[in-house]
Amino acid sequence: MKKKMLAFILMGITSAAIGQEFTEQDTLRGSITPEREWWDLNYYHLDVAVDPDKKFISGSNTIRYKVLKKNQVMQVDLQPPLTIEKVTQDGKNLKVVDNGNAHFVQLEKKQKKGDFNEIKVYYSGHPKEAIRAPWDGGFSWKKDTNGKDFVATSNQGLGASVWWPNKDHMYDEVDSMLISVKSPKGLMDISNGRLRKVDKDTNTYHWFVANPINNYGVNINIGDYVHFGEKYDGEKGTLDMDYYVLRDNLEKAKEHFKDAPKMMKAFEHWFGPYPFYEDSFKLVEVPYLGMEHQSSVTYGNQFMKGYLGRDLSGTGWGLKFDFIIIHEAGHEWFANNITYKDIADMWIHESFTAYSENIFIDYYFGKEASADYVVGTRANIKNDKPIIGPYNVNTEGSGDMYYKGANMLHTIRQLVGDDEKWRQILRGLNSEFYHQTVTTKQIEGYISKKSGMDLSKVFDQYLRTTNIPLFEYKIDGNQVTYRYKNIVEGFAMPLKIVIDGEPHFLTPTAEWKSQELSGDLSTLELDRNYYLDHKQVK
Repeated sequence: MKKKMLAFILMGITSAAIGQEFTEQDTLRGSITPEREWWDLNYYHLDVAVDPDKKFISGSNTIRYKVLKKNQVMQVDLQPPLTIEKVTQDGKNLKVVDNGNAHFVQLEKKQKKGDFNEIKVYYSGHPKEAIRAPWDGGFSWKKDTNGKDFVATSNQGLGASVWWPNKDHMYDEVDSMLISVKSPKGLMDISNGRLRKVDKDTNTYHWFVANPINNYGVNINIGDYVHFGEKYDGEKGTLDMDYYVLRDNLEKAKEHFKDAPKMMKAFEHWFGPYPFYEDSFKLVEVPYLGMEHQSSVTYGNQFMKGYLGRDLSGTGWGLKFDFIIIHEAGHEWFANNITYKDIADMWIHESFTAYSENIFIDYYFGKEASADYVVGTRANIKNDKPIIGPYNVNTEGSGDMYYKGANMLHTIRQLVGDDEKWRQILRGLNSEFYHQTVTTKQIEGYISKKSGMDLSKVFDQYLRTTNIPLFEYKIDGNQVTYRYKNIVEGFAMPLKIVIDGEPHFLTPTAEWKSQELSGDLSTLELDRNYYLDHKQVK
């Protein structure tokens, strides 16, 4: 596959058409509706039986919630062809009014502010089959090389309601969760959190998640798994790192998964403590490429370095690590710890996590190697549409949120000009917004505040337009005249140039400026670490 197309085969990209028209269903899915805003998620118990032979699931989800204000109608989401069989509260059947993927439960019990109540939603059916997981989402019904069932779920963007009933909007994460999965005899289910028990008579696995979790992070993985693991001495103590792979892949996984503790060491240094010590860290082999399911990161990179053996940067550095282990585990900090409220702000997940790839290289191979990598990934940038998408309709922006976003962050690192300060900003994000859902405004504001500079126009330029700043300059003797073009109003990003190997710092604006500089100006070069275009003009 051509390198310029690689950005579009990364995790979670489903490019929305420019000028797309949105429907009532888009709004019901993507907005905080009145039937959502009055209640706050507290606890789920998802209890589901999986039948691979029939590609059929059935079960229930108990939804416990806190009443924030009075209302008698609750929106629960579940996508066809799955159907809600009944909904109960305090043992009584409730009326449900269906509107496509949204189901409006008519509550009979008076909902009093401050009360904790629960409903139980019973459902069943043949869930959507993922044809090209994880990009289109749903269930992957596969077989391993021994003919045994190999089943997994993936559903970012499409929504967790493609296979289980829930409050399917990212703004409200459940505080804790029990996941009970009845699996075929002889096979294991691996889900999020820690294994509480196994009912041997029914082969039901019970996994408990102690930390807040976003809906798309919840997963089922069923297969002929074997386990190995290790104890990692981390910033918050001993972290259990567990690995589940198909039986035939045990020996190669024991060697290949050595990237996992290396990842943990690098990311705890740059981003702060792993956010889910209570729930452990797992890598779980699946029949698709992989996904950032919280504390249950799924892996399908075929035990290869790079991205299925390819280097997305074209520099050679991308073959120094397993892309899926590094990238998807990076999401534990940016996606699972810090989570967007609206998928329009998906860059918060993907820009930082794409950036984590070169931060990993920085930790083990040095600053110049990491710069090689992130600059090399610019070949994947399309500049087709803004990185931030339309709000309240469950639609993300451009796939450039990966490597254009990573290069924006790499540029901001240069503006900060102090690597330790930059590290503390990255760590501070994960501390300030620990286990929270956030907006772009919050992230932008924090970075500006902690860097001590107003970066609002930098964010506007790279996140909200498709224009890359153009640095134009003229040389006349020992004088350079320069300006920016293709910029948002007020854009005045400081810039480093190099003359005769010596650095010089300029602050171009939309207006021409002149400055006398020492050295042979014919050697003027733009510092490659700033993501912009440049052109000498007459």
